[in-house]
Amino acid sequence: MASVALSEAEKVYIVHGVQEDLRVDGRGCEDYRCVEVETDVVSNTSGSARVKLGHTDILVGVKAEMGTPKLEKPNEGYLEFFVDCSANATPEFEGRGGDDLGMEIANTLYRIFNNKGSIDLKSLCISPREHCWILYVDVLLLECGGNLFDAISIAVKAALFNTRIPRVRVLEDEEGSKDIELSDDPYDCIQLSVENVPCIVTLCKIGYRHVVDATLQEEACSLASLLVAVTSKGVVTCMRKVGKGSLDPESIFEMMETGKRVGKVLHTSLQSLLHKEESLGPKRQKVGFLG
Repeated sequence: MASVALSEAEKVYIVHGVQEDLRVDGRGCEDYRCVEVETDVVSNTSGSARVKLGHTDILVGVKAEMGTPKLEKPNEGYLEFFVDCSANATPEFEGRGGDDLGMEIANTLYRIFNNKGSIDLKSLCISPREHCWILYVDVLLLECGGNLFDAISIAVKAALFNTRIPRVRVLEDEEGSKDIELSDDPYDCIQLSVENVPCIVTLCKIGYRHVVDATLQEEACSLASLLVAVTSKGVVTCMRKVGKGSLDPESIFEMMETGKRVGKVLHTSLQSLLHKEESLGPKRQKVGFLG
């Protein structure tokens, strides 16, 4: 993962500030940096989104393709995740440097979306055991400025909200053979319900307190973090501890409660922003990569 070298004096300054609920950039311990979200930024995808969180920049594209359901889940579609850590994001990703991090992020996303409540996978089934929609979710890390997991989860949720899947009909002839007919109308699409898709809230333990949306400098002062996947209703669906340090049970409980509280506010802001952007329709001004 991207990291930054700090002197002992800088670490002491950051840690002491956190104890007083005053971070280097003026935020409190439970405050996020400004999040910029833009959907429908890549033309040849079924859905896409770009998220900028401080100096962290993430692009997500979703491609819907027809495939065969998995044997153990014959009446469901499924999602496949691929994470590309661009060497432009940080020199540490050159060569195979970003592969381990990419695999770690993809596995975390699989864990979150393995939960039946996240997305209605049955709505992706076209005909049981034969045809279903597979959503290929490609995540590209353009820049790393701390708090990767949160930014990626926001971008994935926004891209899935933006995803449009063509409506199909299964026609059966007298001999029993099936034909799939795609609608000619480009606006005749299925939109996924992302209401229950969780967002990740990463809580970094710094000294005796914890902070959300840590910068690279704050991450360098933290030995242990807790990743909490929270739904819009404040339900924790998945939890994972990262880092070399340890967390005592009391800290974990406090961090979970903070994660639920912060996560609900994050969801409310994101949902209102996504619906506002959608209501503008084709008239909205697109910023894209040059903004």
